[in-house]
Amino acid sequence: MKTRKEPALTIGTAIALFGLFTAAPGSSLTGLRAVQAATTGTSQGLAAIDAAARSGKYLFVFFWKSHDEQSRTMYGVFQSATSKWAEAADSIGIQITDPREKPVVDKFDVSRAPMPLVVAIAPNGAVTKGFPIKFDENQLREGFVSPCTAQCLKALQDRKLVLLCVQNEKTQFSQVAWSGAQDFKADARFAAATEVVPLNPEDQREAVLLRELQVDPRTPQAVTVLLAPPGQPVAKFAGAVTKEQLVAELAAAKSGPCAGGKCGPGGCGPKK
Repeated sequence: MKTRKEPALTIGTAIALFGLFTAAPGSSLTGLRAVQAATTGTSQGLAAIDAAARSGKYLFVFFWKSHDEQSRTMYGVFQSATSKWAEAADSIGIQITDPREKPVVDKFDVSRAPMPLVVAIAPNGAVTKGFPIKFDENQLREGFVSPCTAQCLKALQDRKLVLLCVQNEKTQFSQVAWSGAQDFKADARFAAATEVVPLNPEDQREAVLLRELQVDPRTPQAVTVLLAPPGQPVAKFAGAVTKEQLVAELAAAKSGPCAGGKCGPGGCGPKK
């Protein structure tokens, strides 16, 4: 059974680096100077991203441009917060004017971003949050997201479709819904540009994502959500779903007034 399409979700706003603007107060940029001085012609930022991924850690990157008061204050907040998360996350400071860091600056397209800026990166490479100008420890902590959220974000940031399959051994129609998703991905038209992500509704780590998707964690039936870049929900199905239904919904979305995300997050919303 198809449920009505919901407005764009918070997961979509995380695709945009500055999707969640934040706010509050700290220290010196001595540490940043040390990082820059230690660079020997290669990008410390790219090395840090690779090292964090290999270790299964998050990486928090503090981008800055000049030694102004705001950057010094926010770097103090950044250092204080990330020092508490050393087991789960690495951190690094990057001056965007350092030519050796151009690959990282270009990768995240931050050359014209408001500074300072913290970008949170999941172990799989997904950008989970961006915090420009002012932030506090609690806000930075929001950079940690659930495993399924990180999987969805990574796929969407890679310009892929996501079939999020909310189901477990207790939900009805799980096998037929899973088969429908797998059949869709097996179609040559969509295979290279589709990720199928399973989500156990009883997994407490996924509570926030389920709430954003407006899926009851106690759902008696499997729920399949089709997401398209940059994070737009195309359709949500409760119970059985077939490849043909998914293809039809995708085609309808491509031909609609919001095709290509023209309306942006929270755009036109459901049809009346």
